[in-house]
Amino acid sequence: MPPPESDTIIVEYDSGKCIHARRCVLGLPQVFRPGTKGGWIFPDQAQAEEIARVIDACPSGALTYRRKDGGLEEQMPHVNTLRPWEDGPNELRGDIHIAGQDPRKRALLCRCGLSQNKPFCDNSHLAAEFRATADIPSQEDPPVLDVRDGPIEVKPTKNGPNLVKGNLEIIAGSGRRITTGTKFFLCRCGHSKNKPFCDGSHKEAGFEAD
Repeated sequence: MPPPESDTIIVEYDSGKCIHARRCVLGLPQVFRPGTKGGWIFPDQAQAEEIARVIDACPSGALTYRRKDGGLEEQMPHVNTLRPWEDGPNELRGDIHIAGQDPRKRALLCRCGLSQNKPFCDNSHLAAEFRATADIPSQEDPPVLDVRDGPIEVKPTKNGPNLVKGNLEIIAGSGRRITTGTKFFLCRCGHSKNKPFCDGSHKEAGFEAD
């Protein structure tokens, strides 16, 4: 089935990435109407610019768009960020490269260890009642990054953490800076006592994931 479009914009949806954060449904309810027979996205019900800005807020990257009117496409973030969600995944924004996946600008990475769609979140943390704060203390004297954007490589290690390479600022849920750096091992087993960072707990927990 072709993606829904209007005279000015094409909207594409990947259900495998969606965790129903509802930024779209709440942002433009006249465009995004789940449960509607025959389709749930109606791009002709709003201006392309409005639709684009709401899609830019989609944290998982399930929604993307292509402008037909020559308008502004989604821009690469000027600062690469990773934001842990309270009791949920890590929200990553930047020029993201994951082996076997198309490059993307937005992704939600599982940190409870239970997703059936690793390295991405699939909301398994909800049923598991996963607990992990987003209000992480700031580290003292983090490295100063001369460049804050650029490519980010995410490599899930076998039975271990996500290795993230590239200029990255890790921020709390409020946006407060936690730390900066160019290489991090991030917990994806759900057992680290130092979340979002790996502390080796995956070994004792017997975590298994390719």
